[in-house]
Amino acid sequence: MQDTNANAEGRARLSDIEGVPSSLTADQLELMEKHLEMVLEKNLELNLTRICDWDEALYLHIVDSLTLLDAFEAAPNGAFLDIGTGAGYPGVPLAIATGRKATLVDSSKKKAQAVKDFVEELGIDKRVRVESERVEVLGRAERGRYAVVCARAVAQTGTIVEYAAPLLMKGGRLVVAKARPTDEELEVAKRVADMCGLRFVSRETLELAGERGHREIIVYERYANPRIKLPRKVGQAQHNPLGV
Repeated sequence: MQDTNANAEGRARLSDIEGVPSSLTADQLELMEKHLEMVLEKNLELNLTRICDWDEALYLHIVDSLTLLDAFEAAPNGAFLDIGTGAGYPGVPLAIATGRKATLVDSSKKKAQAVKDFVEELGIDKRVRVESERVEVLGRAERGRYAVVCARAVAQTGTIVEYAAPLLMKGGRLVVAKARPTDEELEVAKRVADMCGLRFVSRETLELAGERGHREIIVYERYANPRIKLPRKVGQAQHNPLGV
């Protein structure tokens, strides 16, 4: 069986990695590593991630998730929602790092159940909720509830903007992590944002340590009510996208 012990000789630790915020405590880093151990162990029976190497997963899951932290700190206080959380990224590290209440959403029931089990074992289930639901459904049930909505490698930026708009409170921020979005994708997202009552705030470009990839953190703010009725029916945002 795969050894997922973070203390195994020669394995990287978060405390030794450049780019991990120095403000994080040893206990927070330990929780993040414990989560990753559970992910890699569960991955032996359920396909949660294609990254099976401990060191690569530290960078490409945890450190990558923490690149969103500055954008979270600039957002209003309040709960956040992670769209398409998968194995719990970026939602679990960000919940641990920020102390915010969180809702982690994935349409896969099996993945959502796995993350729910992880959250309970980590002891953060009092403030971190896991749902297996379509985000459009949550957009109707939890309108204006969230200070931050985040998404990492989920869909086209314009689609994420549409998903997030009804969920965000006025002044709330959408934080999107992308690899290399095209100019066309971002132009479409700009048009969608205008329809949905969001405005562009910032675009940060960075490189993950060890040449592990290019990242862009794109931030929008909800400042007005949408000019169209949101959320649309389930599936329309992807199959009949706005702004194109």
